[in-house]
Amino acid sequence: MTIKLAITGKSGSGKTTMVKAFMQIFKEMFPEKSILLFDNDLASELGHSFGLDIRNTIYGIRSGKHEYKTGIPEDMSKQEYIEWAMEDILVSIDDNVDIIVSWFVGSKDCRCPVTKLINDAVLKLINRYDLVIFDCEFDLKYLNQLVDTEIDSTIIVGNPSEESAHLAKRIEEFSSKYAAGNQLGVVINKVNNNDMSSVYELLKKYDLEILGVIPFDSELAQNPISRDSKVVQDAIKEFYFRLNLPQAKQ
Repeated sequence: MTIKLAITGKSGSGKTTMVKAFMQIFKEMFPEKSILLFDNDLASELGHSFGLDIRNTIYGIRSGKHEYKTGIPEDMSKQEYIEWAMEDILVSIDDNVDIIVSWFVGSKDCRCPVTKLINDAVLKLINRYDLVIFDCEFDLKYLNQLVDTEIDSTIIVGNPSEESAHLAKRIEEFSSKYAAGNQLGVVINKVNNNDMSSVYELLKKYDLEILGVIPFDSELAQNPISRDSKVVQDAIKEFYFRLNLPQAKQ
């Protein structure tokens, strides 16, 4: 069974850093498991954090603008073609980790047949992996426009400010119907120790469920390109047991 984790939040909140941190934790805890990183953020920064310039996207398949690595096989149905094209745009990070980028997605209001064909092809793809991490565009609605799939745990990344807490509440409201009754909560990122009391006051004010807190990483602030942070990984490990995700065997 595929386990699916979605990371949502405002651009700049630390979503991509958290996606990479969860990837590293999954690799440590479950080295035999396959992982798909699914970049559903319009900024498409996840690939760049690995030093990759990924130009081939699901939108490229939909629009017919994708340039394939190999010649298109003959005598395929439309569904077979789209599934083949999905394979063509996958990029391997290492033996057990792949990444795919969606970029623009079609509206569910679109009645064109390709919308359902892409939904079915994306669903088939993600169900091939043991663990899938979605780097989302603000909330779950944009992801849902691309594919109907149940998310096991959705994390809203916020920062320790009034504006961020307000946005986190909006994201929670927009995402709740797409979370399908599964876990939906907030992780506050970039927190200084002296901010803790104000952070909890903000969460209480906006009635937000807190899953965890991540301290500010000064080294990451100085070198943000790779989005790699041991501080973030260690903080996630402290609250990982609260998440609706597979736990390491004791």
